[in-house]
Amino acid sequence: MTAGQTAADLSAAVRAARGGDEAAFRLLYREVQPGLLRYLRGLVGGEDAEDLASETWLQIARDIRTFRDDGAGGFRGWAATIGRHRALDHIRRMQRRPAPGLSAEVLVDLPDRNDTAEQAITHAATNATVELIATLPKDQAEAVLLRVVMGLDAQAVAAVMGKRPGAVRTAVWRGLRKLGERLEEMPGREVAATGVTRTGGSTPRKTS
Repeated sequence: MTAGQTAADLSAAVRAARGGDEAAFRLLYREVQPGLLRYLRGLVGGEDAEDLASETWLQIARDIRTFRDDGAGGFRGWAATIGRHRALDHIRRMQRRPAPGLSAEVLVDLPDRNDTAEQAITHAATNATVELIATLPKDQAEAVLLRVVMGLDAQAVAAVMGKRPGAVRTAVWRGLRKLGERLEEMPGREVAATGVTRTGGSTPRKTS
């Protein structure tokens, strides 16, 4: 599978994996693991994210035969939900809160072309950008991570986080606006570290 893998093809791999096809399961792992790991890094930081991702995949492997795609983000949403539960359990055990920036709601239309926040989205695969997203208020950062890094739509993010889609749209809009503002304020060298080229674009417009 590639980054352009369609939902239909991913669903086909899920069906095969449910039937015990190991090759299909490996394809699912290669397609979903990168985004899942970055999402968990945004929640708990880099040191613990890989262990949590491994625990998530162990549970997925154990339970995949019972998984049924309900349309709310499909397999990606299910993986994100399992990972989120693992992360929250870990946070409670460590008696600490998620990285400075998380909790939330989701989705707003992407900003205009050449907008600073849109460029942040484009480069969200980099660890530096994930770290920058994690500095947002926590009700905005997780929404942005789920929407951008995990690739979930508004309904799926709302399902994962137990929020209403409208609240999610507001959180994502605010998060993208803050991200754009922070990128505009960063010195050139720091901006370069995130992989984002600053253009001086406007902040995203809020949509209904």
